[in-house]
Amino acid sequence: MTAALLAGLLAGYGIAVPVGAVGTYLVSLTARTSLRTGACAALGVASADGLYALLAAAGGSALATALRPLLGPLRWLSALVLAALAVRGALLALRQFRAQRLSTRPERPVPGAGRAYLGLLGITLLNPVTVVYFAALVLGSGTAEAVRPPERAAFVLAAFAASASWQLLLAGGGALLGRALTGHRGRLATALLSSGVMLALAARMTM
Repeated sequence: MTAALLAGLLAGYGIAVPVGAVGTYLVSLTARTSLRTGACAALGVASADGLYALLAAAGGSALATALRPLLGPLRWLSALVLAALAVRGALLALRQFRAQRLSTRPERPVPGAGRAYLGLLGITLLNPVTVVYFAALVLGSGTAEAVRPPERAAFVLAAFAASASWQLLLAGGGALLGRALTGHRGRLATALLSSGVMLALAARMTM
């Protein structure tokens, strides 16, 4: 159970930490409205991450059971997928930093708390990298212990909690720090940190 909780926390932070267009909008939304609205929007992002973690845990565990003889090669393949996502994220962040660009969304009418939650939920659900990330992670770590329902539930809840804590931190940052986390250096640092977490998870799969 402890291992599943730790895996879920690492997975949640690994996908949540980079401050991209969604994170930028979350910070700016909170700065323009209120902490309550920003917190609801943050929970919308975390809900999408939790849903993808649930789908990946259920599907990944089923695949791991059906393809048990191939778990060794699949674990290496999943590690390569995570490593590729990590390298892609780091290179993208470096390219944007060098080009002095910010991937921000245009200003929109200020939404209420409910609309903020649904809006960020929908935006995050449209990101295919999230489901690929969770599916690769769960499939790559699928073992006899990991496929049991309590461990799957612990993984999903931990992933949701990790994502929610980071998104709420961003919302609080919007109220306290404004654009500090979404500047060129802040986005580069968070993207590189996330890539480091992904690489660590990929290395752990090969041991």
